[in-house]
Amino acid sequence: MTDKSDLLRQLRIDRDKRAPEETGLRRRWWMAGIIALLIVAGAGSLVWLRSGVPQVKLAIARPVSTGTGTAGASILDASGYVVARRQATVSAKITGKLDQVFIEEGQHVKENEIVAKLDDTNAAAALLQAKAGVTQAEATLAQAKAAADDIVPIYRRNQQLAAAGVISKEALDSSKADYDAKQTDLAVAQGNLAVRRAALAVAQREEDDTIVRAPFTGVVTTKNAQPGEIVSPLSAGGGFTRTGICTLVDMDSLEVEVDVSENFIGRVHANEPAVLKLNAYPDWQIPAYVIAVIPTADRSKATVKVRVGFKSRDSRILPEMGARVSFLGEAGKSAGGSSEAGVVLPPEAVRQSADAGQNAGVVFVLHDDTVERRVVKLGARNDDGQTVLSGLAPGERVAIGDFSKLADGVHVKVVER
Repeated sequence: MTDKSDLLRQLRIDRDKRAPEETGLRRRWWMAGIIALLIVAGAGSLVWLRSGVPQVKLAIARPVSTGTGTAGASILDASGYVVARRQATVSAKITGKLDQVFIEEGQHVKENEIVAKLDDTNAAAALLQAKAGVTQAEATLAQAKAAADDIVPIYRRNQQLAAAGVISKEALDSSKADYDAKQTDLAVAQGNLAVRRAALAVAQREEDDTIVRAPFTGVVTTKNAQPGEIVSPLSAGGGFTRTGICTLVDMDSLEVEVDVSENFIGRVHANEPAVLKLNAYPDWQIPAYVIAVIPTADRSKATVKVRVGFKSRDSRILPEMGARVSFLGEAGKSAGGSSEAGVVLPPEAVRQSADAGQNAGVVFVLHDDTVERRVVKLGARNDDGQTVLSGLAPGERVAIGDFSKLADGVHVKVVER
C-alpha cells in the first residue's frame, strides 16, 4: 500500500511550483505588447504632426534686372533713418496726480481711446458746486420772473386809470418805478444764471480734462509715467513732475529721411522711384518713392534732406531703423519702376492654374506662419527664373512647397530660408 501511494505522489503535478513561472511569462508578454503599442502610437503621432503643418521653403521676390545698366539701376545711394511724420508725446491738459494708466509699450490704441486718468477729487467737487450754483440761479430767476409777471397787469391798469384821470400822476410814477425794478431784478437774475452756467461749463471741462485720450490711432512706443506721479503740460523744475505720459506713433506715417550731398541733389526729384534696404533686413528690397526734397541745405554737413515713402506697409518696419536708399531716377520710373518690369521668382514657387486665367499663375505669399493665395500675371521663364509681371512686389516672401497642401490662410513651417 505504501509503494502505491508513493507512485501516485510522484505522478501528481505540483501546481504551486509551476504557477510563478507561467505568471512571469504572461507578464513579460503583456509588457512587450504595451511597449509595441506605444511605439506605434508615437510613430503615428509624429507622422500626423508632420503631415498636419506643411513645410515650405522661402523665396524672395527680386526686381527684374534688364541688363541695360539704366532701367532699374541706382543713380544715387544715401543712408538715413525711418521716422514717423505723426508722433506725439501724450500729456494731460492740466497739472495733477496720475491716478490710472491704461496703456503699455507696444499696445495699439485708437483715436479718443482713454490712455490715463488723473485724480479728479477737486475737479468733481468744483463741478458739484457749479451745478448747485446753477440750481440756485434758476430758482432766483423763477422768482424774479414771477414778480415781473405780477406787476405787469397792475402797471397796465394804472396807465389806463391815469389816462382817464382817476389816479394822479404821482401814483402812476410809483407804479412805473415798481415795474422797472421788477424788470431790473429779472434781467439781473437772467445774467446771474448765464454766469453760473458758464462756470458749470468750465467745471465740466476741468473734470473732462482729468481724462487723457489718444489724439490719433497709433502704437505706444514709450510709457513715461506711472500712477501716483504728478504730470503737467508745462516743464517744472526739480525733476519730480512728468511732462508726458506716453509716446504715440502713427505707423501708417512712417517714412525714411536721408541726407543727400548737395553736389548730387540735382539727380533727385519728387515722385521718382527708389528702393529701400533696412539694416535689419539687408536682403529685403522695399519699393519706395521720393516724397519731397526739402528746399534748404544744412551748411554744417553740406547736405539736403530728402523724404522717401514706402509703397507698401509692413509690420517689420519700425521707427528709428537704419535704412539705405537707392534712387532709380527717370529711367527707373519708365522701365524698372513700371508694372511690366515685375519681379523674378524660382519656377517652383509658381503654380500654373487654369482657373486663374490666361498667362496667370498662383503664388502663396508668406505672412509670419500663414500663407496668402494670390493670383499673379506671368511673363517669360528663362534661366534667371519665372518673371511675374504684376501682383507681387519686390521683397515679398513666397512659399515653395507641396501646393496640394497650401491654401489661403493655412499655417506653415519654414524649413529653409
